[in-house]
Amino acid sequence: MSIRQRLIVLNFLELFIWGTWVLSAGAYMATTLHFNGVQIGSVYATLGVVSLFMPALAGVVADRWIRAEKLLGMFQLILVGLFIVLVQVKDFTAFYSVMFLMSMCYMPTLALNNSISFHILEKNGYDIVKTFPSIRVWGTIGFIIAAWCVDAFQWKVDARQFYLGAGAALVMGLYAFTLPKVPASALEDQTLVQRFGLDALVLFKDKKIIVFFFFAILIGAASQITNIWGVPFLSDFEIDYKDSFAVRHSVVLMTLSQISEVFFILVIPFFLKKYGIKIVVLISMFAWMFRFGLFGIGTPEGIGLGFLILSMIVYGMAFDFFFISGALFIDKVADQKIRFSAQGLLMTMTLGVGPVLGGYGSGYIVDLYTEYGARDWYSIWMIFAVYALVMAVLFGLFFRYKHVPEAEIVGAEELKPSS
Repeated sequence: MSIRQRLIVLNFLELFIWGTWVLSAGAYMATTLHFNGVQIGSVYATLGVVSLFMPALAGVVADRWIRAEKLLGMFQLILVGLFIVLVQVKDFTAFYSVMFLMSMCYMPTLALNNSISFHILEKNGYDIVKTFPSIRVWGTIGFIIAAWCVDAFQWKVDARQFYLGAGAALVMGLYAFTLPKVPASALEDQTLVQRFGLDALVLFKDKKIIVFFFFAILIGAASQITNIWGVPFLSDFEIDYKDSFAVRHSVVLMTLSQISEVFFILVIPFFLKKYGIKIVVLISMFAWMFRFGLFGIGTPEGIGLGFLILSMIVYGMAFDFFFISGALFIDKVADQKIRFSAQGLLMTMTLGVGPVLGGYGSGYIVDLYTEYGARDWYSIWMIFAVYALVMAVLFGLFFRYKHVPEAEIVGAEELKPSS
């Protein structure tokens, strides 16, 4: 296989693993294990808690000691065993503990995957901004196929969804060891700060980067909400719309969000080059507002179904226009010596602090608007929509950035923090 094809397989497997459970585990916990809103939110928040330190720590290890592709494979093979253990547990404390360990193994692989892909593409003479989105889109396809498998086998409220994740993790763990070598940096003549990856904090010398990371946290919180509550929300229509496709195949409907990513990932290079990172992120934030608002007025049939489908479409813009563009932006503003650590730092914000806030905060809001087991989903989604609107307005005011065409691609030196 060519280098590009090998990276396509890598990204496909990476997101396939996530797609086996991230949309459906909320319904499994609510329906089968009978966890409450805060408990479900706290389980998802493990993804954020471990991302406070694991992606950065893994980035340091990959930068300094262990080749990144080997570290990626090790994480995935450990994950296999944890998936199998998770199937056996039923009480909240045990489930939370195993999920915490799973998150420790999986979350750093997202940043490692990006960094490995960037390194291999650059080494082989590819334009990263032009090439990576067309590779990363296969990760989204992998996510969609995994979720469809869960839906087709009716595993969205069944623990067997985790066996599918275990199988995919096994394949990826073995495959990672076959990837081209990504050498770790030599340790000689490095300071203590450099040895532990703290040199990536040099990015905070630039005020634009500080503001960017702050809003990365807020977007990270927003991104967690529909992953947790999308399927439970649609499942709550079962009494009045039990024969509706949207209810019976809620996971499939939710994956329309990922299908929309396939398109929006491919247009990122155009938007970044023409409009710059500020406009692209603002588009993402307003798309989150529409994502939540359309959920609030959506129903499984009639015009309400149209609103739900439209919400799925704007998700691709909401998610990709920040998460993919943000990774490309940070890759360009960070010095080559700290790229792994810089990606880890970004993941700490977007998949660490943000999801912790999103998990616990959304669980609190859902419980607040739940009475006698019935949830007031309209009020819940509108609160989230207002949150996204306020976030967009504040970002527009405080992120001071003047776009120069091609700046993110050929003028990166202008964006690097001053020393």
